[in-house]
Amino acid sequence: MLSFWQIWNMSFGFMGVQIGYSLQNGNTSRILSALGSEVEHLSYFWLAAPLAGLIVQPIIGLSSDKTWTRLGRRIPFILVGAIVSALAMFFMPNSEFSAKLLPPLFFGASMLLLMDTSFNVTMQPFRSLVGDLVSDEQRNSGFSTQAFLINAGAVVGSILPFLLTWLGVSNVPNEGEKVASSVIWAFYIGGGALLLTVLWTSFTTKEFTPEEYAKYNNLGNEEKKKSSFLTLLKDTPKTMLQLAFVQFFSWFSLFLMWVYTTPAIAENVWNTLPGDSTSGAYNEAGNWVGIIFAAYSVFGALFSLVMAHLATRFGRKPIYLSALVAGGFGLLSMVFVKDQYGLIISMVGVGIAWAAILAMPYAMLSASLPADKMGVYMGIFNATITIPQIAAGLLGGILFSLLGGHAVYMLGLSGISMLLAGISVIFIKEHQSIKEN
Repeated sequence: MLSFWQIWNMSFGFMGVQIGYSLQNGNTSRILSALGSEVEHLSYFWLAAPLAGLIVQPIIGLSSDKTWTRLGRRIPFILVGAIVSALAMFFMPNSEFSAKLLPPLFFGASMLLLMDTSFNVTMQPFRSLVGDLVSDEQRNSGFSTQAFLINAGAVVGSILPFLLTWLGVSNVPNEGEKVASSVIWAFYIGGGALLLTVLWTSFTTKEFTPEEYAKYNNLGNEEKKKSSFLTLLKDTPKTMLQLAFVQFFSWFSLFLMWVYTTPAIAENVWNTLPGDSTSGAYNEAGNWVGIIFAAYSVFGALFSLVMAHLATRFGRKPIYLSALVAGGFGLLSMVFVKDQYGLIISMVGVGIAWAAILAMPYAMLSASLPADKMGVYMGIFNATITIPQIAAGLLGGILFSLLGGHAVYMLGLSGISMLLAGISVIFIKEHQSIKEN
């Protein structure tokens, strides 16, 4: 059995990764719009994240399953991904200064792709690290603690531009520039935090040696057998396939929320005109998006504190279903809210859903996976996150046009998708934990 602090330390670096990821989620549309992207094209740029994850995470999962170093099997990948992520964060908000080399919008999109790829290199091993080291009895607690730290990081990342503006950093671009200083400095701070927290996890977490790992998971000679990727897909646990339907609707929903919240509330609450992306009102709306995204992360963190207990008492499925339904209604309510403070109430449901999405699927899945293939199956499972985002990215511009060019209606569509995710939980049949294949 691991102590609370051992579980805390192994996921602490994920908090820093989430600081960076939240800065990206809250400010990518804002940066790309300032660099010249039209609103209807934003979802295409956001395809960088799921495309990177779809390709990278299975490769990293398979590689980390077979990697044994002095630092461990997962931590080397976590470290390398964190370093590259931080560098991309330093460059992206300064894309306009690349004009002599590349068009700023193209450079910004390239940095987004690099940042997303390296985030994926870092995040996938964190999931597997918890799956490797926690016992069956601590599975709910392990992934709930990870969800809490992810949400804590999301709070910090989301409020950074707002906080820096409050401290006196300019929230509008300087003359002749495109991106506000508050955003640029937020990315600098976020990149530094990412590196420091990942280093903490790397130096405080001891992974198993090959012998310890085999003994802990009751692995015999079968661990040495090689399986082709097609064989792995053929042997995919049924629980993973059933979770895929829930994941599709929930991540389709989240993608639409991340892409369209800034233009939606700028138009719906701040009454900006379509295409306005550099005015004080639009940037004020952008800062407020950071606040409400921080709010849903706070509510998610609070729910994470009780989620493991609730899941143990009532079962994972009822808690997962209820949380997703709460998120669906929270998103739908944003269509009708005209007051910026009212949006915080909408975030209660979104935060509860977010906490469940970060923990429940992985607790259900890891209990059904063979220990010697934990990393590769976690990587393959990431396709259930990336494919719906790719679908949302490709369809986003079309749906935006069909809904009259009003971004707020995309949030309504996001809410409907989240409700469908909740309904899909009904069809999941949980698998008993296994230690060997």
